[in-house]
Amino acid sequence: MRDRLRLAVRFDPEALRADLARLEELEWIDHFVKQNYEGTWRVLPLRAPKGAVHPIKMIYSDPTCDTYVDTPLLARCTYFQRVLAAFSCPLHAVRLMKLAPGSIIKPHTDHDLAAENGKARLHIPVATNSDVDFRLNGERIVMQEGECWYLRLSDTHEVTNHGQTDRVHLVLDAIVNPWLEEQLTEPPA
Repeated sequence: MRDRLRLAVRFDPEALRADLARLEELEWIDHFVKQNYEGTWRVLPLRAPKGAVHPIKMIYSDPTCDTYVDTPLLARCTYFQRVLAAFSCPLHAVRLMKLAPGSIIKPHTDHDLAAENGKARLHIPVATNSDVDFRLNGERIVMQEGECWYLRLSDTHEVTNHGQTDRVHLVLDAIVNPWLEEQLTEPPA
C-alpha cells in the first residue's frame, strides 16, 4: 500500500467552511506535544474518548481506548456530521487541527498510524492556502479543500504554513475494515 492516497470521496468546501465558522470563536486547545511544533497548532475535538473531560484527554487519540463518542461541538455542525456519516468504518478520534501562518510541525512519526496496522488517519482540508508545505517521506503533498487523503503517518511527515491564513484540517482516525480497505485500494491504471 502506498504512503498516501487521495480517496474518491469529496466534500463541499463551502459547507465545510460554514461549519468551521460556527466553531471559530471557541477557545482552541494547544496541541500537547510541544516538541513537535513551533508557532501555533491548535485542536478542537469532535469525537473523543468516552468519559474524557480534560481538554488534553479530549484531543488525544488514545491507542488504548476502544470507545469514542461525539462531543457537544459536533452537534453544532450539521455538515461535519454528514461528512462523518459518509465513512462506513469505525471512527475514533476526530478533530479539527489548525496550523497558524508561520507555524511549523517538525518532522516526526506517529507510530500507530498505518492502514497496514489497522488504523488509518484521514485528512480533509477545510481551509488551506497554496503556501502550505506538507511533506510525507520528503515529498510534498498538495491537498485541496474538500478532498480526503489517507496518509501513512507512521512515516516521517512535516508541515510548514508559509501562507497568510490558517490551515485547518478535519482529521479522522479510522479503524480499517473491509469498507475502508476498499477505499484505500487504488483503481487499476
